[in-house]
Amino acid sequence: MFSSFLCVCGFFVVFLFCLVFCFCRNINQVKAGNETRISEFLLLGFSEKQELQPFLFGLFLSMHLVTVLGNLLIILATVSDSHLHTPMYFFLSNLSFVDICFASTTVPKMLVNIQTQSKVITYAGCITQMCFFVLFIVLDSLLLTVMAYDRFVAICHPLHYTVIMNPQLCGLLILMSWITSVLNSMLQSLMTLQLSFCADLEIPHFFCELNEMIHLACSDTFVNNMVMYFAAVLLDGGPLIGILYSYCRIVSSIRAISSTQGKYKAFSTCASHLLVVSIFYGTGLGVYLSSTMTQNSHSTTVASVMYTVVTPMLNPFIYSLRNKDIKGALTQFFRGKQ
Repeated sequence: MFSSFLCVCGFFVVFLFCLVFCFCRNINQVKAGNETRISEFLLLGFSEKQELQPFLFGLFLSMHLVTVLGNLLIILATVSDSHLHTPMYFFLSNLSFVDICFASTTVPKMLVNIQTQSKVITYAGCITQMCFFVLFIVLDSLLLTVMAYDRFVAICHPLHYTVIMNPQLCGLLILMSWITSVLNSMLQSLMTLQLSFCADLEIPHFFCELNEMIHLACSDTFVNNMVMYFAAVLLDGGPLIGILYSYCRIVSSIRAISSTQGKYKAFSTCASHLLVVSIFYGTGLGVYLSSTMTQNSHSTTVASVMYTVVTPMLNPFIYSLRNKDIKGALTQFFRGKQ
């Protein structure tokens, strides 16, 4: 099963090089025919105050290091311990890998801009960053849905769990999640490449976000908006409905358990995942509401930090603090290295 995880990592590396190559070709072609000759955008970030820049740099650097280290430790624990070679930890290791990539899409560029006191990001860099951001946020959502299905089978059909969640199905679920995310990301990015931009090139954010890019365009964006909202409903709303359905069935099954200890044990197996889902979708909903109810871009930027930076950082703590298996695997690994 964990050979599938290594294959996914290899697939991502190959996809990365292919995507960057394709983007370089497409970007050059679009720029050649674009009357505006856009070469760069300005990321306004969080604050114009120079005295806050060292604090912001230290804060986000430490958060990013914790994110990368925490998720790497989860991957290390699940790969090194054969007792954790189960579907639940297989999906968890994939989620940790995606969280590292998700956070690394936006934070490093922001740190570089703070350190160099520059707000500039190139046109190619902006489109590429937007592409990977869309890819990993959709992939995060799909993986959380797959993990909810895994918990549903484990609690509602425990006797058939190993038969249903076989290695072939687990690998197929991960592969389909990647393919769906890649196709959506490519579609959104290639459509953005067709847009023309006016003189206002300031993005009121700390990264190139799809919605902000569309708002900056001076060409017709009706099709872009329709595709963006349709994809949001299908790839964000659809997984959320699947997760809610899974947990409705899980709660129903837990209530049917007669012993209190049995109920507690069944609920504890999905409590961490439920908390992560609540944070992920709760912060995403908060960003959407803050952007629709207020015109203050600063508040929207601050709110978006929750799901782009904070959520990937919290996931390792949520999954490991009360998980004796992961803590035991890490303890055994580091003791074996001594």
